[in-house]
Amino acid sequence: MQPSCLQRVLICRSNPVAPDPRVEKIAQALCQAGYEVLVLAWDRTGQLPREEWQQGYHIVRFSHPASYGLGLKNIFHILRWQTFLLRFFIRNRQGIRICHACDFDTLLPCLFSKVFRGNRVIYDVFDFYADSRRTIPGFMRKLLYMFELKALNHADAVILVDEARRKQIARGKPRHVTIVYNSPPDILDALRFNVSPIRRAELYLAYVGLLQVERGLLEILEVLTRHPEWHLDLAGFGGGDEERILGLARLLSNVTWHGRVPYKQALELSYAADVLFATYDPAIPNHRYSSPNKVFEAMMLAKPVVVARGTGIDRLVEEVNCGLVVVYGDVAALEAALIRLARDPALRQRLGENGRRAYEEKYSWNLMRERLLALYRKISI
Repeated sequence: MQPSCLQRVLICRSNPVAPDPRVEKIAQALCQAGYEVLVLAWDRTGQLPREEWQQGYHIVRFSHPASYGLGLKNIFHILRWQTFLLRFFIRNRQGIRICHACDFDTLLPCLFSKVFRGNRVIYDVFDFYADSRRTIPGFMRKLLYMFELKALNHADAVILVDEARRKQIARGKPRHVTIVYNSPPDILDALRFNVSPIRRAELYLAYVGLLQVERGLLEILEVLTRHPEWHLDLAGFGGGDEERILGLARLLSNVTWHGRVPYKQALELSYAADVLFATYDPAIPNHRYSSPNKVFEAMMLAKPVVVARGTGIDRLVEEVNCGLVVVYGDVAALEAALIRLARDPALRQRLGENGRRAYEEKYSWNLMRERLLALYRKISI
């Protein structure tokens, strides 16, 4: 069933969507299903186009410089972002039918629009806000937690990225919950045809994402200092620890820094690697429920992945048998896992094939897209 032309969707996301794989996949899926999609995004660099079109959907960016990962120091920047969203809703008279709020820093303006404009609100929890802030005091974390739970109860539906995340919102009373995993589109055949990995190192690694020390990047760089025969392709943006991480990476001849890259190039870098890794720090509450893009990308690409114990995703990796699990921060254990993978190509292939099978049977983007569209049809009635 095609939606009417009046069913316009507004997606709100507090990053520049340049790239943001999950937002881009959702926007494309909705456009292909006949919805009219507008994305409101926040460009913290102040250097990206204010407006652009991407595969059928329109992006409008709030251009306001700010850093990532500064906790309360960012409060006034966040308030300006909220004000931008509120002004849009007050001025907009184009009949937005559904607001898709990505994370808590977009939810309240979307709920405002629901009260005064009568649209529906879908709350997409990429990361539970209180559990993912790095530097806020404990008492404020508790207040945020309760406030977010209260707010999500007023959304028409909640999307979670993993079944394990139900525990994070167990004290809330959402009206409807749908699980949409962070799965990439299936482009493996195209990559096999168009990308020819260059083999000059014994083991190729790849990481594309936020540059944060809690994602195991310092540990992987320490391992690489002892293994000049291995190579890391590193790309990403933001995170708050760019200067520290890149300062160390630039000292290593076996690390190539690619900067901010489009998602297609990110997948090409990952396809060219032998091993991917998503070693998040379980001391951060949100990481205990992690569902990283990188794990599902590894599955789609038939690559083994290394993850950290106690991060939620470790259970899936062990259940599928698509990678190795190490203790976070244990450099020796990480090094041993990578040595094992470097020396055993048959193991890498077996783990990769297991992941690919699980992707096709349970986690593919085709399956996730159908869940997303079914939810939209349900709340559009």
